[in-house]
Amino acid sequence: MIRLHLAAVLTGCFLDLCFGDPRWLWHPVCGIGSLISWLEGKLRERFPKGEVGERRAGLWLMILVLLITGTVSGAILWAAYFLSPYAGFFIESIMCGQMMAWRSLREESMKVYKAFSNGDVEGARQAVSMIVGRDTKELSEEGITKAAVETVAENTSDGIIAPLLFMAFLGGVGVFLYKAVNTMDSMVGYKNERYLWFGRAAAKLDDACNFIPARLSAALMIGAGYVCQFFYGIRKKRNPYSGRNGFLIFKRDRFNHKSPNSAQTEAVCAGALQIQLAGNACYFGKLYEKPTIGDAVRPVEYEDIPRANCLMTVTYVLALIPVFLLFLIVF
Repeated sequence: MIRLHLAAVLTGCFLDLCFGDPRWLWHPVCGIGSLISWLEGKLRERFPKGEVGERRAGLWLMILVLLITGTVSGAILWAAYFLSPYAGFFIESIMCGQMMAWRSLREESMKVYKAFSNGDVEGARQAVSMIVGRDTKELSEEGITKAAVETVAENTSDGIIAPLLFMAFLGGVGVFLYKAVNTMDSMVGYKNERYLWFGRAAAKLDDACNFIPARLSAALMIGAGYVCQFFYGIRKKRNPYSGRNGFLIFKRDRFNHKSPNSAQTEAVCAGALQIQLAGNACYFGKLYEKPTIGDAVRPVEYEDIPRANCLMTVTYVLALIPVFLLFLIVF
């Protein structure tokens, strides 16, 4: 069973590598998102407004979403393995593949790069608005690029390494539960008037679930910085990567964010690329003052988008190596 489970994890990663998230295929996260929206409406009707009522409603939202997600995904996987080990392997592979985000993250961020390459700033702004939560209407070219790079850096943990860890240790059900937590945080985990109390439980659980993955992702990305620096240095004189600087900025700036996890990989990415990220940003029309991450050793340029994707990809490969070795041991 362990052999089939690890094979399903690796197959799921391969499916994501090849196909990503086809638009014609329904995605479970859409179902989880619809469930969250429906439960939010019902719970807000049932519980009174105000801190106490909204905290309780948010706690029940978290419990019910996890209970329903775990029950449905667990029942599907149990039924598949009950029918046949191969049916179980097939279904778990699909489940794991749909929860990985390497290809979609790379494709969506590279749309920003391609727009810039064609001189289409408005196209780049539109493309980046699809992958970030901040307001993008007033962003400069540098701001658009920084937003794309920051998204790649942060989601290296949230969209790749964390799901890989959860499905490696807890299988298809585990990664579905992780994605449920992650989706709740992205939908209700805002510190604004509507969600300050209602989304508190989901936000705290997301912080807890990502505590170890974010730090592991940062450690792997530091290694990726050295790998990119080595291979890039072989063929080009001007090397934009610095593994050592990635480590130094990580040590200094890894907590320069209100979230205990978000700046972990952003700090490594900023240091490894020798640029400055983060800083003030607008969300829902309101300006939020945020500390910067990294030093402006050189100006941010749109070529940093594929460079950040290279860091993300090498980080992913480094994370897959122990999973593959474990599979070979138990095979």
